[in-house]
Amino acid sequence: MHFRLNQYCEPNFSLDKFTNSPDATLQHAPKDMVAPLGFHATSIFPEYYKINGQWLLAEDSRMDCVAIYENGKIFVREFRNIRCGDAIVMGRTENCEEGIYVHTDCFTSEEKNKEAFSFRQGRSRETGFSCDYDFINGLLQHEKENGYVVWVLGPACTFDIEARKSFSKLIENGYVHALLAGNALATHDLEAGLLGTALGQDLYSQRPHFNGHYNHIDTINKVNLHGSIANFIHKENITDGIMYSLVKNKVPFVLNGSIRDDGPLPDVYEHTYNGQDSMRAHLRKATTVIGMATTLHTIAAGNMTPTYRVLSDGTIREVYFYTVDTAEFAVNKLGDRGSLGAKGIVTNVQDFVGNLCKGLNI
Repeated sequence: MHFRLNQYCEPNFSLDKFTNSPDATLQHAPKDMVAPLGFHATSIFPEYYKINGQWLLAEDSRMDCVAIYENGKIFVREFRNIRCGDAIVMGRTENCEEGIYVHTDCFTSEEKNKEAFSFRQGRSRETGFSCDYDFINGLLQHEKENGYVVWVLGPACTFDIEARKSFSKLIENGYVHALLAGNALATHDLEAGLLGTALGQDLYSQRPHFNGHYNHIDTINKVNLHGSIANFIHKENITDGIMYSLVKNKVPFVLNGSIRDDGPLPDVYEHTYNGQDSMRAHLRKATTVIGMATTLHTIAAGNMTPTYRVLSDGTIREVYFYTVDTAEFAVNKLGDRGSLGAKGIVTNVQDFVGNLCKGLNI
């Protein structure tokens, strides 16, 4: 399968709706963390704002935020980052009526015959994903040198011996540029490296070890003793696994805590917004995002990821987003939460990463 990126189609600003559009209305924020009533909320799509007769693109966006005009540019910021006096874009229409244009149909793709009635248009357990695998393999090969691939992982990614091995191969071969996860993913992966279990079950046979329910908290205790994941890996002579491969290959990772965490590990962000800022630092660069076996963490990443990226040379390219889970509900939930460009693949983690490794010949 020949791989190529979809091309960005800029709006035709010579059309009457653009030339006749009024400038966007700006109002000052009345206080920190508060937007004026009637503010415009951003989406996942490229958005243009008419300021002093010129259409300006918000170059770094995310959904459910506000557009702020500052120093001749549009900045998209979370409500918690609004400061009193910020010039905030007002308006709730999206087709130039108020100087705001949301550009939804912005990437060219192969033309498809649209039938009024057709079968199997959803993404379900009955969907054939062979074409998706071919595309993702081509995409990853392109992104290895030209993009920034962010993976979002749930703890199930460590529960199978082959899944853990396969994902480590992806890291070692340059197909992972950053990893976002929670305390559990790192804990059970390090438990596997130390004791050969995940939540007390043998990685291969899935048989529980005697007193295995202690294994993950013993692991957390030892990591805390050594002060960091990297020190633990060195001091305990860990030689395999996802966290080992990340540390060995100097791939950055962001671990966010939750109310249910044991420990947590010393590298885990315990303050929600500090963790969110660290996630967004990577998602701001992401050109491909793949979430596996984690509904809430993938939705969080999806809410911070627009459908486009403005590159350093000014060109605009598409951001690809995939979500992988055994449950149809999980893979479709992301679209329900606003990430309309995300594609779901209904399968288990070990099959997905194993098929990627085979397709990439690693």
